[in-house]
Amino acid sequence: MLAALSGFRRSTGPARLAAATTMSGLVAAGVLSGAGTAAAEGRPQTQGGATATINGLKTYGEAVIHEDGGDQQVSAGLFEMSVDGGGTLQTYCVDLHNPTQRDARYQETPWSGTSLGTNKDAGRIRWILQNSYPQVNDLAALARRAGTSGLTEQDAAAGTQVAIWRYSDGAKVDAVDPQAEKLADYLEKSARSVAEPRASLSLDPPAVSGRPGDLLGPVTVHTNADAVTVSPPADAATSGVRIIDGTGKAVTSAKNGSKLYFDVPDDEAGGAAHASGGGGGTAELTVQASTTVPVGRAFASESRSQTQILAGSSESTVSATATAGWAAEGAIPAVSARKNCAKGGVDVTAANKGDEPFTFRLMGAEHTIPAGASRTVTVPLQEDRAYDFTITGPHGFSHRFTGVLDCKTQGAISTETAQLHTEPSPATVGGGTAPDTNLAATGGSAITPLIAGVAIGLVVIGGAVLIVLRKKETPPGA
Repeated sequence: MLAALSGFRRSTGPARLAAATTMSGLVAAGVLSGAGTAAAEGRPQTQGGATATINGLKTYGEAVIHEDGGDQQVSAGLFEMSVDGGGTLQTYCVDLHNPTQRDARYQETPWSGTSLGTNKDAGRIRWILQNSYPQVNDLAALARRAGTSGLTEQDAAAGTQVAIWRYSDGAKVDAVDPQAEKLADYLEKSARSVAEPRASLSLDPPAVSGRPGDLLGPVTVHTNADAVTVSPPADAATSGVRIIDGTGKAVTSAKNGSKLYFDVPDDEAGGAAHASGGGGGTAELTVQASTTVPVGRAFASESRSQTQILAGSSESTVSATATAGWAAEGAIPAVSARKNCAKGGVDVTAANKGDEPFTFRLMGAEHTIPAGASRTVTVPLQEDRAYDFTITGPHGFSHRFTGVLDCKTQGAISTETAQLHTEPSPATVGGGTAPDTNLAATGGSAITPLIAGVAIGLVVIGGAVLIVLRKKETPPGA
């Protein structure tokens, strides 16, 4: 199999991470700095991996979607994204009826946080990606497999996208070009289920806690990169907090499977939290690498821009962050959250490494985590709606989670949307300009401004929402 994106630029030198992110709803993690302290709200963070901005539909042909209201013609093919810190991605759409927002920011996301998590055919989509363009860029060989007389790059991209839509959206869709249609049929019939690829880079768990003088962790590195750079807490020089391995050696680099620990001096009272009269503190570590993102990784946007799936990657910058909190006594919780499309909501997990129970309130209900245990509360949420809820606890503890739940492929392509596709197309690799609409690409809707407004706005979820509590007891020190 030939590597995709062989002609794209490679990142050079240490890449600088973007200072801000719009992906706060994918995962947030935080820690409470201990009994008697002021609140320590964790900085929202992603689950790790690549963060990128979509540039537009670059290599594409035309397709026809057959629906009860009639046939609609749309563009179908490969998008391009620019990675924060350096790198380029190529993606296909797996969310046909949702519009693509111009310059939307995307975060590498597990399938479980997208519609792929509940799609029994998600593995077949990955097979298509591995066995078609651009991963297979020998178009003559691909044409022979598909039984066609020949394929252009546009045919190959359109045929591949059509085959993907048949599995991602269950769509009745055909490629306009006969050669592209033959490729789509071949890929659909040949597809076999392939496992979800692992993240390019992640840290597990994203939040830990414990006592000063103890090793807080471990935090395990998961990556396909040969090595990652480990950055210690920003205030390490004054707080004395170090990042070490299991032998006690300070680390500045790690690899897949490495276990990292926060080494907090037993006389460390907690930095900013200590300054406010508390008995605990927080710290953060960041890991970064340059690698190719695995084909088949999902990319989701908090602006409700249509979900994408990776078809090819240049060498790209990836990163992940973990937080730690400590206190001399009392409850010491570490809180994290992630979307769970199978349950239609967000899983909020609280682990308590302290010697007293941790009681918090969420959506009007009270939950108590015994010392040395963890529990997960699932917050059911409305599809396609912005959410904004806060966990509150003793001593001013407060942690907020925001985002948009986008777990289903649904909706209908309108006449106005079809008209968008008759306007000038987005720039191809060779040049040209895109229209001032959505990316006039795959799918879309006339209600795009409304969707964007809802995604940006903060919709407070009512207290009547059902809370599903799933207990997961963990022994102390686990």
